[in-house]
Amino acid sequence: MNKKEQTYIPWLVVGLLFIVTALSFLDRQVLSMSIIRIKEDIPISDSDYSWITNGFIVGYALMFTLGGVFIDKFGTKLGLALSLAIWTIASGLHSIATSVSAFVIFRFILGIGEGACFPGVIKSVIEWIPVQKRSLATGIAIGGSAIGAVIAPLMVIYLLDSIGWRSLFLVTPVISFIWIGFWLFFNNKKNSAYKVRGIPLSGSQPEKKYSFKAVLKNKNAWIFIFMRILFDPIFYFLMFWIPKFMNESRDISLELIGKLFWIPFLVLGISNILGGYISDKLFFKTQSIDKARKILMGVAALLTLSVLFVPGIDSAYAVIALISLFFFAHGIWITNYSTAIGDVFGMKATSTMFGLTGTFGAISAFFANRGIAHIVTNYSYDPLWLWAGLMYPFAFVILMVFIPKIKKLDAFA
Repeated sequence: MNKKEQTYIPWLVVGLLFIVTALSFLDRQVLSMSIIRIKEDIPISDSDYSWITNGFIVGYALMFTLGGVFIDKFGTKLGLALSLAIWTIASGLHSIATSVSAFVIFRFILGIGEGACFPGVIKSVIEWIPVQKRSLATGIAIGGSAIGAVIAPLMVIYLLDSIGWRSLFLVTPVISFIWIGFWLFFNNKKNSAYKVRGIPLSGSQPEKKYSFKAVLKNKNAWIFIFMRILFDPIFYFLMFWIPKFMNESRDISLELIGKLFWIPFLVLGISNILGGYISDKLFFKTQSIDKARKILMGVAALLTLSVLFVPGIDSAYAVIALISLFFFAHGIWITNYSTAIGDVFGMKATSTMFGLTGTFGAISAFFANRGIAHIVTNYSYDPLWLWAGLMYPFAFVILMVFIPKIKKLDAFA
């Protein structure tokens, strides 16, 4: 085995994972920015918009677990290629939408496609990267999502007036299908020799088969699921509702929102990678996966308290600063949360387990989204910031109490 190839090919794959998560968030964020202009052509109320975003969430929730199981069964090569193909077609269909119901259907298909993305990404990292560098690789891979969200508002503001909102949804398909070609090319039989599959790491033994029932019966699985039920709706809220909040509650123009809203996502991408890098350094220093993941998650949980101050602030720049601090915390949190799932459930069950957490998180977000619409319409955004600021610390307490030590489970070893 060529040592140079053994070094760069796995990280080239991580680079492709970075791009696919960027495409994922780019495709889903175009709507949240262009909705302000779409409403000028198609009447869409706050309640309608919550149903449109819920269309995505339902498809995402359904396919997160099914996609995870599919990828664990048939592999990341086929799973990620098929996933991207589906959501690329769905994104293009948005360009022909003429009603709320059409948007709901197309968002549902988009969610179906994107549902298998992150389970496949997390599993790919475990397949290609040894445990000593796994948190950094996870941070890079999922950090692409933040870069996609950075590009979205800049792209929307730049292209909205020149090509119109319908054409915006046709911008990414060409890039997506080029990615599929590269993905299938680099996941060939020759390069698969550079995967860590079957190679004992840190004294572990080759993976055994697992059963879906064994995952469902495991206590740790339900702790990870409950944590995601708590914090996932917060991120959906920030991702889908903040442009509307800034425009309607703070009277900030679409142009200024476009100039500022990419900043939190850039911070998120940086913190994804930084959180993984620091976690790997802590692991090297302490030789404890538990300490490496929990120290970072504890710090992140404290930083999310920053959004408690949003209701008292009117300045667009100050609001963006607080949201950016929250996103910085979320990036550290989600990188180590995702890596911890891989630490516990191993190569065989991680995609399924991550899919389960995503499904339950999306279901939670579905109901929260309807509640958000009701609160925004009848009251204000203020109670939502209190909710957003308290859920991550609560989830961290749950982790500390019910998973005293993050370690690989014998049942999945």
